Amino acid sequence: MDFLALVALAAIGLHFLRRRDQHARIALLGSRLAPYRIEPQMETLLDGYLRWLDEADVDRRRQIWQTLSATEQSLAEQLRRFAADVAGLEAPLAQVSKLPMWLPWAQPLLSGRLLFDVRRAFAIHAEGVAAVAANEPGLDDKARAYMMSAELLLLQHTCHWFCRSKTVAGARLLARHGTSYTQVLASVSPRTRDAYVALTGR
Repeated sequence: MDFLALVALAAIGLHFLRRRDQHARIALLGSRLAPYRIEPQMETLLDGYLRWLDEADVDRRRQIWQTLSATEQSLAEQLRRFAADVAGLEAPLAQVSKLPMWLPWAQPLLSGRLLFDVRRAFAIHAEGVAAVAANEPGLDDKARAYMMSAELLLLQHTCHWFCRSKTVAGARLLARHGTSYTQVLASVSPRTRDAYVALTGR
């Protein structure tokens, strides 16, 4: 068998390994998210903030904001419960590669400094969303909506990073929301940003 044939076989093998690993992670995360309404509530908030900003009628804006505030509180509670649920994952299943691209057998092969624990990441997200929902930073409504949007986008980024890779997560963030990982990280609360960077690196 010549060299090119070996390379082709290796590439095919890696492709199937990647698909199997990613499908397993997607299924794992999906099973943990299934009891909650986290994803639809995130979408409700992200779309709702834009609708609130575009609304000219003062009374209507107030009504929309009240609805959004109630959704924030519900989401914060669900994320708290979700993070507690995920904390029960076995450690090997919770390890995520910090490398930009997917690597086969990354968890057993990489040293601890090249991995992060997604259980801690979800705890950081739950704490960050709860703090902004309670308006602990003391922001006006517009700034609070902006910060909460960033907190939710960073959470979404972590989910994609866990299931696929950091590079894919960043590309999806840019494609779906027109914003970069760097911009999102700069827009979350300082407490979330510091904890997230300490856990995952830049």
